[in-house]
Amino acid sequence: MLILDTNHYREIAEESVIGARLVQRLRDSGDECFLTVVTAQEVLKGWLAQIQPHHQRDRGVSAYHDFQDSLEGISKWFLLPWTDDAADIFDSLRGRKVNIGAMDLRIASIALEYNATVLTRNFADFKKVPGLRVENWLD
Repeated sequence: MLILDTNHYREIAEESVIGARLVQRLRDSGDECFLTVVTAQEVLKGWLAQIQPHHQRDRGVSAYHDFQDSLEGISKWFLLPWTDDAADIFDSLRGRKVNIGAMDLRIASIALEYNATVLTRNFADFKKVPGLRVENWLD
């Protein structure tokens, strides 16, 4: 089971050359691949920040279009939820002084709950999480 971190998902969503190679590699792997609700939050938060400054009637059209595309793209994925078990893992890792950002630690906690591998470019942080399997399929 694979979980895409936000940086891997964005390559797919942006339909980059690297993203196309990633999609093929995911198909070839035969592994089930998921996003987490945390990744959805990160992606949508970014688009909401783009939309927020646009107050005039004709402003923000492009940003809203991109936001809608993002919603439609995310809706094609099964999102692994933030659960009580994931929250317990998160609290345990915080108690063990695993020092990474809260969003990454939430993704890691969900991955540990499901015994999944996280695909990310952010090895520096995710490798700090004991027992977490981490791979980079982009570089």
